[in-house]
Amino acid sequence: MGSSYHQFCPVAKAMELLDGRWTMLIVRELTSGSERFNELRRGLPRLSPALLSRRLHELAVAGIVRREADGAEVRYVLTAAGWELRPIVEALGVWGVRWVGELGDEDLDPKLLLWDMHRHVDHTLVPDGRTMVKFRFTDVPTRQRDWWLVITPTEADVCDADPGFPLAVDVRASLRAMIDIWRGYSTWADALRGGTVELQGPEALRRAVPHWFSLSPLASVPRPA
Repeated sequence: MGSSYHQFCPVAKAMELLDGRWTMLIVRELTSGSERFNELRRGLPRLSPALLSRRLHELAVAGIVRREADGAEVRYVLTAAGWELRPIVEALGVWGVRWVGELGDEDLDPKLLLWDMHRHVDHTLVPDGRTMVKFRFTDVPTRQRDWWLVITPTEADVCDADPGFPLAVDVRASLRAMIDIWRGYSTWADALRGGTVELQGPEALRRAVPHWFSLSPLASVPRPA
């Protein structure tokens, strides 16, 4: 964790635990439902496995996270102290929406976008059975261009290689356009009219697909005038 500030102030003592690089983003992922190491890595794709292991160990020593055996795997579960950080994470998100400027191109990550979106599928609106949606981001390097979201009645999974199921809808978009929709800065309708997003597939599914996904929990945060 962070080095000591040598102050008795509770804010300083809390930040000694929490201001290590990636620490609060790991807490963000844990409060969003990720519990296993690989799930955390998918929500933090630019964090090295070694540093993730180190930060999880530090959080466990601090009493913020508890390790639980789950067969051959380990679950990382927030303790009561860890869950009390949730409103702090949410408040940081609200402040970031309101007061942090435009995103740079280096901030746009298709893997993180699809990982966020897969947690916000309205399974009651998706057709029964297995539904596969392909996303092609036209403005990213070839190796990161194509992604697939496989949705069943109870779960959704993100794939970076074609899983081979029948395709329901093909979404072609600039990455920034999809992230703007996800963050509430644009809408599916505006992006479709403007040509930054295109949908290919049967008409009924093309009309339905925007309704299959709710937006980021922070999309409704009011921006400053």
